[in-house]
Amino acid sequence: MVKNKNEALLFCEYYKQWVDIYKKGAIREATMAKYRMTQKWVERLVPDLKMSELTRMKYQQLLNNYAEEHEKQTTLDFHHQLKGAILDAVDEGLIERDPTRKAIIKGKPPGVKKIKYLNQFELRKLIDDLNLKGEPNWDWFILLVAKTGMRFSEALAITPGDFDFARQTLSINKTWDYKGDGGFLPTKNKSSVRKIQIDWQVVVKFAELTKEIPEGKPIFVGGSKIYNSTVNGVLTRHCKKSGISEISMHGLRHTHASLLLFAGVSIASVARRLGHASMTTTQKIYLHIIQELENRDVDLVMRTLSGL
Repeated sequence: MVKNKNEALLFCEYYKQWVDIYKKGAIREATMAKYRMTQKWVERLVPDLKMSELTRMKYQQLLNNYAEEHEKQTTLDFHHQLKGAILDAVDEGLIERDPTRKAIIKGKPPGVKKIKYLNQFELRKLIDDLNLKGEPNWDWFILLVAKTGMRFSEALAITPGDFDFARQTLSINKTWDYKGDGGFLPTKNKSSVRKIQIDWQVVVKFAELTKEIPEGKPIFVGGSKIYNSTVNGVLTRHCKKSGISEISMHGLRHTHASLLLFAGVSIASVARRLGHASMTTTQKIYLHIIQELENRDVDLVMRTLSGL
């Protein structure tokens, strides 16, 4: 009876159960959303595929079908999420052999992705338009992200106790669960826990702003739920009023990194400041900026050599 039930079990049903049991409540909401998206694609591509029929060829065809609409890296992520569930199914005896073995990852060629960021002149205009008076508001929040390059959730979690005004540093060691029920959460990864230098203008302004706020209270979190779109709306209005390119809060993070790179700050230092797991991440995101800098370096090399 149990054997017949296992033979009739659909792969999409097993994967949904596996996500609910092993992932729900154990991973961040953003990561959970990716597993749910993978689940939807499995239901769409192989709604009638039974666990007992999951062979290497059937699995490869599933990957191939997914790859028709996705880039290679996205297909690889899809494969990794499915593989975890499938290996557990092998351990449980639902499948005799691992169908993911020697899987070939395909995908559409990656498109040219240009990040959106402001140049130094535009950022100056944006900051000049901010209303930095009185109590904490989203204008103060925009200034802090522009000056530090923090992620949205990291900036929401900042408390007065995270500032060391005497040493001009800011400790980033948590995030705020704005997508869920609120409260502090761990950072994206271990590399995201960092201490960064802040300039004297931030020190002066935030020392005054936070003096009446309890050390452990988030500066920008009030009683109501916070939406990324709300803050992006405030930023968009400032961009329009200033007559500059419209960007998102994440675009401000890109702006911060881009300005540092163009100023000659090393990729390693920028990676540490942004909390990237490795320099490879920074290089991938800012590839076209790095290429611009390399072209500028070539011109400098040629001018130097021709002057000998």
